[in-house]
Amino acid sequence: MGRHYNVLFLCTGNSARSIMAEAILNGRDNPSFTAYSAGSMPTGVVRPEALRQLELAKLPTEGLRSKSWEEFAKADAPEMNFVFTVCDNAAKEVCPIWPGRPMTAHWGVADPAAVSGGPEVVERAFREAFVTLGRRINLFESLPLASLDALAMKKEVERIGQQ
Repeated sequence: MGRHYNVLFLCTGNSARSIMAEAILNGRDNPSFTAYSAGSMPTGVVRPEALRQLELAKLPTEGLRSKSWEEFAKADAPEMNFVFTVCDNAAKEVCPIWPGRPMTAHWGVADPAAVSGGPEVVERAFREAFVTLGRRINLFESLPLASLDALAMKKEVERIGQQ
């Protein structure tokens, strides 16, 4: 088995995008990665629309919860290798100093929780965010991480966030 990487997905509320990203990566059964999610100002509730997208994709939802990024800045927290912000607000905030100095990048995804309209409109927004995150995670998983130097890896994970 190769190297193991811990990945933290950040958003402000940790109720939708970061939660979906955590579940998508963990649902892949890729032994190289363990995903986590957190928020700068967690809502304390996971959006039911996000859970629905995960359930439709047959991904586990057990144990998902909205939590503060402070949990991952503590000395006893898992050391992160990658930290991705998935919302513009979190990307602009002053993040904690992460133990181990993980590689960071911004993977901005439109906020489906901010969409108003009928149930079909809201569901479409959550589905689009889910698909975007899934595509980026696919690309991330396909990177030859063990053979990339730090600068090349940084460029690749940033490039993924632009797709």
